[in-house]
Amino acid sequence: MELTEEIQGFADEIKDLLSPNSTEDARMVQKGLMLYRQGLVSQLSFGKNTVTATVQDVTPVKVTLDLTFFTMSECSCPSEEWCRHQMAVFFAAYSQVGSVAEWVEAWREPMKEKMAAASWGLQTAKDLIKANGVLKPDYGRWVHSFEVSFDTLLQSKKSTSPYVIEELFKIYERQVRASAPVEKEWRLLYEMVGTVISFKKLAMLSERSEHSEEISKRTYGSVFEKLQDDAEELVEKIGMQSMPFDFDEFILKLKDDAFDLLTCVQRLEFERIYFYRLLWTNLFKKKDWREEEILKIHSRMKELQDWERPGPLMIAGVHLNFLLQKDDTALKLIQASGEDWTTPYILYWIDLLSSQKAWKRVGPVIELFIGRIKKYLDSLNGYHSCSSFTRTAIRAIAPYCGGNDRFDLFEKALMQTLPYSYSDYEYLLFERGMFDKWGELQAFVGLNFYDIPKDRVKLIEKEKPEVLLALLHQSAQREIDAKNRSSYKMAVRHLKKLRTIYKKVKRVDDWEYFIETLMERTKRLRAFHEECKRSKLVEG
Repeated sequence: MELTEEIQGFADEIKDLLSPNSTEDARMVQKGLMLYRQGLVSQLSFGKNTVTATVQDVTPVKVTLDLTFFTMSECSCPSEEWCRHQMAVFFAAYSQVGSVAEWVEAWREPMKEKMAAASWGLQTAKDLIKANGVLKPDYGRWVHSFEVSFDTLLQSKKSTSPYVIEELFKIYERQVRASAPVEKEWRLLYEMVGTVISFKKLAMLSERSEHSEEISKRTYGSVFEKLQDDAEELVEKIGMQSMPFDFDEFILKLKDDAFDLLTCVQRLEFERIYFYRLLWTNLFKKKDWREEEILKIHSRMKELQDWERPGPLMIAGVHLNFLLQKDDTALKLIQASGEDWTTPYILYWIDLLSSQKAWKRVGPVIELFIGRIKKYLDSLNGYHSCSSFTRTAIRAIAPYCGGNDRFDLFEKALMQTLPYSYSDYEYLLFERGMFDKWGELQAFVGLNFYDIPKDRVKLIEKEKPEVLLALLHQSAQREIDAKNRSSYKMAVRHLKKLRTIYKKVKRVDDWEYFIETLMERTKRLRAFHEECKRSKLVEG
């Protein structure tokens, strides 16, 4: 029983590792299968968490499969990656607990489904509603046609494989666009409605199908990204044209459908909020609409179930208050949440107000943001994520700080985001000639003295050499603490430079006191003392 579970788990790992869509992987599986079926796997042996065997290829090779740690599996052939010999031994081992043919068939299934999807989907699409382009625009009929087309193509099977969704969605999208109204202004609105409905339907399908977030992002995440890009392009085009009076009825109904974005599913939170804010910023501009929407949000918040996240509704409420220029209310709502996850959403409002040059309004938002950013960075995983967010944040607040002479606020942001903002902060301090703070920054980061660009050291040594003292002290001590001959040599280099600067700033007494104290403190480090004497840093 235990062996069966181990091999089955190993088989699942191979499925994840190898893609049926990859020509190289498909070829390797085929070659491994041939070696196994030709009886070229011999001396198959099962140990504790391992399988060993010999494969007779052009020359015989020895294979060891590690059932616990997949990456520890080995083959004596020249390949450093998973190879056909390991594949053949896997098939031989798997044959003891299950059907090899069935495993191969299951592995190939996503590719077969994807290939079949195009022809099957195109055939089905012939039966879809095509009347939208010739009949008078009707919101209800539009939505019905989108839903019928979507359900026909993407929900006709009881269990939809994530590997075919992108292919089927492309067919659905072509059908939707082929049925668009002829008039340009109505066509744009039709496509906007279609984008919102399609996003909701796909999000609900993804959640109902229980596709993991990792699988859904890898297999059809690009569809959600494209829908966002399409929506952004459409609101821009719609905004550039004069809208017919008849549009109001459609916008009102689209407004109601957009509200569903906040609660239709629990996942894709960032994408849903992005969509919602885009529409309310660019399409739903009437003051009374926005005030009514806030009341609607308050009402829905009271009805939330324990399992529902209030985040999207809360962010929507904040956004509408900003649009109504009720900034104090918006800021109080953010503060009342008291949660780190709201921090990245504040960047949107900073960008929005900055683009309008509403400097008096954006200042308090930036101050609130800076007060939260350090805690948010602490909650992120990984240096790359923190660095990426820091770059985005600095870019967002720069227009306000630069245009309103708020260097103090910009510097505060850089300090709050250290060490991820080091390069920006270092450049700013150096360019402004703030060498004391520049030196403190180097000491904080712990940069080795000889890693600092020579042109910077040369200029500071000329303008304010005492700034370099702390850096040299720190670097020398770090090398001494390493306690090996090469580090002692480097420490002596730092100390000689230190002596030069002490003389330059006329503090020879301080140098002599320091070196005397250092030699006393390190008297047990014989090798270090030898290096000091050899370099004539001290007398022998």
